[in-house]
Amino acid sequence: MKLILNFWRKLTTPSKAAVGIVLAMGFLGGIIFWGAFNMGMEATNTEEFCSACHAPIVKELRETIHYSNRSGVRAICSDCHVPHNWTDKIVRKVQASNEIVAFLMGTISTQEKFEARRKHLAVREWQRMKENDSQECRNCHNFEYMDFSEQGPRSRKQHSTALASGEKTCVDCHKGIAHQLPDMSDVPGW
Repeated sequence: MKLILNFWRKLTTPSKAAVGIVLAMGFLGGIIFWGAFNMGMEATNTEEFCSACHAPIVKELRETIHYSNRSGVRAICSDCHVPHNWTDKIVRKVQASNEIVAFLMGTISTQEKFEARRKHLAVREWQRMKENDSQECRNCHNFEYMDFSEQGPRSRKQHSTALASGEKTCVDCHKGIAHQLPDMSDVPGW
């Protein structure tokens, strides 16, 4: 009993060295946690990670101009589907955890099951992009730097009116730019 009382007394009256050690351990632990957390965030932004569940979609992307083009600029999954600013990125990662659960439950585990849900998934993603004013597109495609003289007449008109006024956003016209489109027969405005 005396041993326990002595131990308790030392715990309730720590020395300055003990406080310093606890603070240093907390600081070091925080750095290690932040580093591991950041590494995890970056690891889940790689094409390899995405293709573990979305192999057919990654294959589609590899056949588009966003993947292989004359300028050598390449977009990967996270460039378009994960916001770049930190707060929105965390929110999107939490939302994406539902996709992992759905995949593990077998909801989209085969090509046939995925094709059956392609339209639902596409419409949901288009809505997300519309709500954030196609921010992921704008990370690379800056409206202010577009050279309208290099665009076709229809693009020039749309970019200088509807897009410039904020009436529309990129995803309103550029659906399917990096993936095959689902059946669009009942998609509004298509």
